[in-house]
Amino acid sequence: MRSNIIAFACGVGFLQMQEAVPAWPLLLALLLTALALLWPGWRQGRLRRGLVLLGCTVLGFAWAALLAEQRLRDQLPVAWEGRDVQLVGVIAALPHAFERGERFAFDVESVETAAAVVPQRIMLSWYHGWLEDEWREGLKIRPGERWRFTVRLKRPHGNANPLAFDYEAWLFERNLRATGYVRPQAATQRLDDFVVRPSYLIERLRDRLRQSFDEVLGDAPYAGVLVALAVGDQQAIPGEQWRLFRQTGVTHLMSISGLHVTMVAALCGSLVGWLWRRSERLLLALPAQKVAIAAGWLAAFGYALLAGFAVPAQRTLYMLTVVALALWSGRNLGASRSLLLALLAVLLLDPWAVLAPGFWLSFAAVAVLFFIGTARLGSQRGWRAALANWGATQWAVTLGTLPLLLLLFQQFSLVSPLANAVAIPLVSFVITPLALLFVVLPWPPLLSLAHELLAVLMACLEWLAGWPLWEQPAPPLPATVLAVVGVVWLLLPRGFPARWLGVCLLLPALVWPAARPAAGEAWVEVLDVGQGLAVVVRTAGHSLLYDTGPLYSAESDAGQRIIVPYLRAHGVRRIDTLIVTHRDKDHSGGVVAVEEALPIVRRLSSVPELQPEPCVDG
Repeated sequence: MRSNIIAFACGVGFLQMQEAVPAWPLLLALLLTALALLWPGWRQGRLRRGLVLLGCTVLGFAWAALLAEQRLRDQLPVAWEGRDVQLVGVIAALPHAFERGERFAFDVESVETAAAVVPQRIMLSWYHGWLEDEWREGLKIRPGERWRFTVRLKRPHGNANPLAFDYEAWLFERNLRATGYVRPQAATQRLDDFVVRPSYLIERLRDRLRQSFDEVLGDAPYAGVLVALAVGDQQAIPGEQWRLFRQTGVTHLMSISGLHVTMVAALCGSLVGWLWRRSERLLLALPAQKVAIAAGWLAAFGYALLAGFAVPAQRTLYMLTVVALALWSGRNLGASRSLLLALLAVLLLDPWAVLAPGFWLSFAAVAVLFFIGTARLGSQRGWRAALANWGATQWAVTLGTLPLLLLLFQQFSLVSPLANAVAIPLVSFVITPLALLFVVLPWPPLLSLAHELLAVLMACLEWLAGWPLWEQPAPPLPATVLAVVGVVWLLLPRGFPARWLGVCLLLPALVWPAARPAAGEAWVEVLDVGQGLAVVVRTAGHSLLYDTGPLYSAESDAGQRIIVPYLRAHGVRRIDTLIVTHRDKDHSGGVVAVEEALPIVRRLSSVPELQPEPCVDG
């Protein structure tokens, strides 16, 4: 079964690497081929196992293609891009505020413009204030409200840069099939205060909880982190705090992740099981272990819903469901089988999860924990053994995710193990439970205590952030696969022969050199930044950046999203010359992010705030 699931996952991943979804005739042929390969009647001899694996791979490819075809069919016709369309629909999720308005997912119920065709779910921005020489009035919106809007839409698109954030894939994964903005028309109208549906009820609850956090914490500097831990809304976390989390490697802790969902399930299950054992009558009715399993799963399900059923929470819930069913039925599936069954559930329901870095990192981290948990830990008791096991766990997870971090982000925080050793117990077992306890029991001192503890943690992280980052050009896929094998080899139990060979397998990914032009050559690379310009010129020993692209919003710019990841992936560790032609935001919008990420030797610009070198005659 294990190899069959892995083969199915390979098929799903291979589909995501294709330029287009296969046509219907080819898709039907693939499905028939998979069924033929899996048919048990004629498979004989040595080829049997290979045919089964091939059939599972083809089945995974065909399944992902079938779901992708259905989603791609729901799209905005080219003829209706940039035209006014009147819609009626429902605010589908928490609105996200930005400096010029609000952005939200919108479920389209009806299209009132004749002959217009609009996807079922879109993302809209509602701009406030002066824009395009007209005043745009904004109204308070809440999840679950039905509105009539006049909008202008466009098809999803992203920037075509290697190893950079793929906005189009991000929209596709969330089934947002068009983006646009609300027009300042008189037709804008709130039709219903609330549309009764389970998903909208959950979103309205999240909105109310966010308001209650804001009422208690006000302008507290870390209020956004507590809101993110309680209801999964990360919009209030400032950019400088995100940079601090990235520098110290604790980003995964500052939003609702699999670790937090598992923690809630474990705490609630343990508490209910302990209470259940206090009553003999209840024990005779149902064993405490089964009650604890059910309570833990229900707590995880509720917390995942409170998080907006985000993808990391979904993955963890599927995994906990597999484990809970196995424990309830009394079956011992084993660690690897539980993990792979959860993987299968995720890919069946959400084959686009493989596009998210969090998918790979979360499954890799859990796999490492299962591996060392069954092979090396837990053999001794006492606080010293517990402390040693905790350190070994941090070391194993750090080592296990290192190849993926270098491949996906081209950097690794050297203080990440120490930062996580401090932050994981404090955030997971103290700060997050206090925030969730406030959700159940709205007593303001609970949030105040959580904020004070978070302030202490942030002070520690700021001190650790002064330590260096290790940056490495993105290794090729074969070197990454080799590094993963090396990590597994290193994590084998003590006494296993030649464990040092794991270091040899890991080294290529750690020291892989970046490709550079030959002496006398220059590579000129024009980055896709949308409206604006960013050009990278590289020679054998120097690099030049000509303009830094546009400023997209107060939270995002081309430097942060495109230029810095591109330079890191190609091994550029300093910019010898930065040229910013003029002050226009389409050309200078990313300069701050570039300056924060890389040292700059020389600046040439007409913008005096950049402190450029003065012009020299001749």
